[in-house]
Amino acid sequence: MSDYKDTLNLPSTDFPMKANLAQREPDMIKRWDALGLYERMCELGEGRKRFVLMDGPPYANGDIHIGHAVNKVLKDIVVKSQRLNGLDAPYVPGWDCHGLPIELMVEKKVGKVGQKVDAAAFRKACREYASKQVSRQREDFLRLGVIGDWNNPYLTMNADFEAAQVRALARIVERGHVQRGFKPVHWCIDCGSSLAEAEVEYQDKSSPAIDVRFAVVNPDALPADLSAGEGKVSVVIWTTTPWTLPANRAVAVHSELDYALVQAGAECLIVAAELVDDVMQRAGVDDHRVIGTARGAELIGLKLQHPFYDRQVPLLHGDHVSLEAGTGLVHIAPAHGQEDYQVGLANDLPMDNPVGSNGCYLPDTELFAGEHVWPANILVVEALEERDGLLAMANLSHSYPHCWRHKTPLIFRATPQWFIAMDKAGLRDKAVEEIGQVAWTPAWGENRIREMVAGRPDWCISRQRSWGVPIAVFVDKQEQELHPDTPRLMREVADRIEAEGLEAWFDLDPAELLGDQAGQYDKVTDILDVWFDSGVVHACVPPSHPAVQTDGPADLYLEGSDQHRGWFQSSLLTSVAMHERAPYKAVLTHGFTVDEQGRKMSKSQGNVVAPQSVVKQMGADVLRLWVAASDYRGEIAVSDELLKRTADAYRRIRNTLRFMLGNLHGFDPAQHRVTDEDMLALDRWVVGRAAEMQGEIQSAYDHFEFHRVYQKLHNFCVVDLGGFYLDVIKDRLYTTQADSLARRSSQTAMYELAHALVRWIAPVLSFTADEVWQYLPGAGSDSVLLETWHGLPPSREKEALDWPVVMTVRDAVKKQLELCRKEGVIGSSLDAVVDLYCEPALLEALEGLKDELRFVLITSEARVHAAEDRPADVDATELQGLSLKVQASSSNKCVRCWHRRADVGSNAQHPELCGRCIENVAGNGEQRAYA
Repeated sequence: MSDYKDTLNLPSTDFPMKANLAQREPDMIKRWDALGLYERMCELGEGRKRFVLMDGPPYANGDIHIGHAVNKVLKDIVVKSQRLNGLDAPYVPGWDCHGLPIELMVEKKVGKVGQKVDAAAFRKACREYASKQVSRQREDFLRLGVIGDWNNPYLTMNADFEAAQVRALARIVERGHVQRGFKPVHWCIDCGSSLAEAEVEYQDKSSPAIDVRFAVVNPDALPADLSAGEGKVSVVIWTTTPWTLPANRAVAVHSELDYALVQAGAECLIVAAELVDDVMQRAGVDDHRVIGTARGAELIGLKLQHPFYDRQVPLLHGDHVSLEAGTGLVHIAPAHGQEDYQVGLANDLPMDNPVGSNGCYLPDTELFAGEHVWPANILVVEALEERDGLLAMANLSHSYPHCWRHKTPLIFRATPQWFIAMDKAGLRDKAVEEIGQVAWTPAWGENRIREMVAGRPDWCISRQRSWGVPIAVFVDKQEQELHPDTPRLMREVADRIEAEGLEAWFDLDPAELLGDQAGQYDKVTDILDVWFDSGVVHACVPPSHPAVQTDGPADLYLEGSDQHRGWFQSSLLTSVAMHERAPYKAVLTHGFTVDEQGRKMSKSQGNVVAPQSVVKQMGADVLRLWVAASDYRGEIAVSDELLKRTADAYRRIRNTLRFMLGNLHGFDPAQHRVTDEDMLALDRWVVGRAAEMQGEIQSAYDHFEFHRVYQKLHNFCVVDLGGFYLDVIKDRLYTTQADSLARRSSQTAMYELAHALVRWIAPVLSFTADEVWQYLPGAGSDSVLLETWHGLPPSREKEALDWPVVMTVRDAVKKQLELCRKEGVIGSSLDAVVDLYCEPALLEALEGLKDELRFVLITSEARVHAAEDRPADVDATELQGLSLKVQASSSNKCVRCWHRRADVGSNAQHPELCGRCIENVAGNGEQRAYA
């Protein structure tokens, strides 16, 4: 064969698409940076329709994890696919830089404010720490191939952002949504601060559940049906927070429930009629009887004795009282619960808060001064026992609010705080209305956030910490009301912060703004909740980033599904409070990463997959392909095994492109491109098939169905191309004359396919696509990432040959050939002669191929017969209407094309070649019409 090797058009390997992707990707990133790729994308986008994806800022603390990688890659896929659509799609990444986690890390290094360091120095240390964290995370995000304005990200600690945040709050104040109140809020003892709803998570906790007697002081006021008992009369409450009893100021019943007077030994107890047996069982009272019942409304007005303090409390109505558990009566501590607070407001109860910020009772708290609330639960129980107030006690495991940072149980504690009121100026109703105007993916997200907003309490936006944006307002010392000119004053403060930084507020002498009024007002020292920081990104990013300015809401917000209660909600509420509209047109959520067994990622379980390790070992494109292949609408499974499978799929896609590049070597589209009309039928069909596929892939990208992009792309490479088209055309690529129509037609088809395929993969396999682009004929620009979709000629409505049917026949024949190979009948498929016996429909589909059928089947000879002519020794196939007979060819093998043909040896000058190869080597070249 060596005599004829130079006559073959073997594919070139003169390009570096080798297997060391992980080592080459960093050089590509440097190349993108040298090209100013993002800036060029923005330049190309000028004047085009805008698509804005607003980046939800990750927290600037610690290394990125696999969830970060999923989020950033999904965003990058969205933005790049929108650019392929011809849109201007900027991407400005951001970071959330204030807040407690950073404070805690800095405290470990420099100490707490007021002890070893002052507040200004502490804030400076926090800023330096956050900056380092941003730099570390930026490098990891860049390594993932995410392209954006990394040289100019938005940081919530930048002076321009902080100033814009104060202006946003001023707007919300101006529109009447902000109020100050002494309300119970979730309080983290470890944080030493209030928490927002989004910072609360629920975990199981074991608590002492106690039934407590409150003696009736005026039993003569009992209704007639409850007055015939003997002994002392008490109402019974049930609680799982004994530590709140020092703050008790009332007991609540529900007016519409029935209550029973129960004779229990020498005393009488009042509980809900439906719960009598449960209460008596807990109390261990076997001998009891119900004397009478009355409506809760008839009990209102009774006076009760506090079980261990010398004070009387009223019995009141409470809407929240139910029969779900307990006794049907609820003790009311207005400072320690939201419902209790509402009852307290409605009845003008004292708002006692005996618990300090450290979780210990204040020094003037009778019996429990200085005690921490959690061990005080037992002290309260002991105090009740000593005074005959305890009826029953048992430990109860129940769901209880915990701090999402410290994982420690929270307390409800009334403190002076700043709130965005949900109902004061109609914020809740308008927010719920706007939710219905947004496109939610998955669709269930709409109901989820709607229920959350409809039922949430006022948003506590104040924190008692040092590292954050100040609530830059002045409060009247006497009336505790905001200065009447607050919005204007806040904007003046914002201007100073923008020019001088946060210390402009903390160092501010109120007289500079208030003049003679300064002595009348206090400067507020609280800072804003970090959820407010990120929640006003929609108002704070555009001023510092003209590239993302837009007249209306962002086109898309994309984050994890936990953000329905977090960033999606805080963004919605601030935007509606400022502009009466949602900040986004569409919201897409993705699930959390889990291992193959569905378990949460945990270092203790050893199932953590670090994105840095994956990228180092396999390359970022494999990680990106895994993200795209996953159906992000649910939990996203990841493991070493799943990533290995993804790497196999990646290689199939990559090798498909590598094959085409090798066979396009020397192809100049300006000279060698064949018109659609002159292309061979198979080539014309595959280009039309690619046009259909491109429409489907574009649609999948536009609907954010990236797993469908992967499935279609992989299937096209494996089935349509690798399993059929590219396999079939190898013969004419290699054996026909270099400039023959048969070869140039297939090269033209591959040129179209490669230009389409490299764009299809670009949003996902960005490194691979850009590498392919450097060696692809006709690639005019510096990067495929600067391109739009490739224009493909549409599929013809009716081709002369039904190629999908031909493909199914080929698959059936391949299976039979493989069986014969295993049985030793043939060595390779080119050793075979195949007779196909077909029913009329298949016969018609195959007859048009004539002698070219053998090239489709990759056999040395293939003959088509009618089904009725089949002999008895023909094998049936899985394809209905097709039977086969496979025989080993008795002809000699052509050393050039490896086909076994009867005419091999018939030419004395070329005794080792078949007639077709002789024509291609020494003649005018063979002619083909179809394959």
